[in-house]
Amino acid sequence: MIEDDDLVEFVSVHKGHKVAVYSYGSGDNVLMLLNGGPGNPSIDIRKCFEPLASSSLRIVSFDQLGTGRSDCPDDISLWTIERYAEEVEMVRTHLGLQTIHILGHSWGGMLAIEYTVNNPNRVRSLILEGTIADTAHHESETRRLRLSLGPETEAMMQRHEAQGTFDHPEYQAALTILHYRHVVRMDELTETLEYQSQNHNKTIYRTMHGENEFCFTGNFSTWSRLADLHKISCPVQIFVGEFDHLTPECSRLIKQRIPHSKLHVFRGCGHGPRRENVTEYREKLLKFLSAVE
Repeated sequence: MIEDDDLVEFVSVHKGHKVAVYSYGSGDNVLMLLNGGPGNPSIDIRKCFEPLASSSLRIVSFDQLGTGRSDCPDDISLWTIERYAEEVEMVRTHLGLQTIHILGHSWGGMLAIEYTVNNPNRVRSLILEGTIADTAHHESETRRLRLSLGPETEAMMQRHEAQGTFDHPEYQAALTILHYRHVVRMDELTETLEYQSQNHNKTIYRTMHGENEFCFTGNFSTWSRLADLHKISCPVQIFVGEFDHLTPECSRLIKQRIPHSKLHVFRGCGHGPRRENVTEYREKLLKFLSAVE
């Protein structure tokens, strides 16, 4: 297991609970990272971006409440996208940050959209990576990916979901194929992904999302911000992997609603182009941030 020995600052959020905040680099040009999940610690995303920190780019990340080194209260009322968006603002305020660049991956991209819609003057630019703005559209795309396994397999998956037998070997076999095709397209997990998997808060995930990446039963299963995307006026860069389960069509829908946004599809990648195509990803990201500045 990774020894997570980074310097950490603890920030008070809701009901007196504290979250762990990490910072690399210095200066007023700040990129805040919002990691995927929900229920994952931030270690994978911040370790990916730590090498980009410098005297001219400060990287800020934090373990969302209930994850990593943050407090993990047993209070189901805390696990909502609205409260997590307020948490982002509490961290920004505590650190004394002014306008910030925000990069949100997956669930973190949904959180970034939710935050930006409510705090447009706080966001200098927005990078959305492998994310969605409408869960109903995402579910329709997920059904398409599941049906690619064949109608008999889809019927089997639906049967096990109705019965709650998610651990059945045949259901798990179908998930393994979908996961390799669309989530992590690598033969072995990186050390940080292993750590993330071992320290995933499943209660948060099941409350908000559902049992797995391809089954939706949580409290944001009806979430949509399509009608509010026009409120986002800052520069927007959208990244997505060609085979991501949060599909390029989901990203194109966001681009349609934010006409001034830019979209880049990373060929051959799944849900993690920052790991699967490091050179191109960093080149595109830094070019975008430089253009904003």
